[in-house]
Amino acid sequence: MKTLLDIENWNRKEPFLFFKQMEEPFFGVTVEINCTKAYEKAKELKASFFIYYLHKTLVAVNSIEPFRYRISGDEIFVYDQINASATISREDHTFGFSLIEYDADFLIFTQNAVTEIARIQTTTGIFTRTFDDDNVIHFSAIPWVNFTSLSHARSQTFPDSCPKISFGKMIIDKNGKRTMNMSIHVHHGLMDGFHVGKFVDCFQELMNA
Repeated sequence: MKTLLDIENWNRKEPFLFFKQMEEPFFGVTVEINCTKAYEKAKELKASFFIYYLHKTLVAVNSIEPFRYRISGDEIFVYDQINASATISREDHTFGFSLIEYDADFLIFTQNAVTEIARIQTTTGIFTRTFDDDNVIHFSAIPWVNFTSLSHARSQTFPDSCPKISFGKMIIDKNGKRTMNMSIHVHHGLMDGFHVGKFVDCFQELMNA
């Protein structure tokens, strides 16, 4: 479900109209996330760490309203739920774009993720399904690289307002602290640094829980 945002009475109407006209309206940041407790928790649950932090990402995304905004023409819609289109690798080093439905219940979400990951890994090609709605984040993990910044391949003419969230290689220091860098790219017409900061804080709290 989605509802129409009242742009005329929105306090970000002017920034929206300003950034919407730009050829590249996205901005991005890279932050370090402490994942020590989250990694331990995932192991206690005998869960995939990838699925664990993907779930925490979606919990945070669905908690911060601007991350649920999507542009359609000259209008903005607010979705009730945001899912994940995660890049899933295969043994032959190709990948496919998945659609993993969000559920607040981690066990249900895990089943959704496991089923979709298995489907992608037994198919070929990048697109193995249709994407009828844009109530997704574009999600990826690059566990081979401890990046400090990240850019995305993106068509400047394709209408896109979905946040793009990526994680790098996990680093373990001599005291056993585990960290990963997280890259967040969002449409500046829909949110500012303040909202990205709220998302990062929310996500880190979830990872520490």
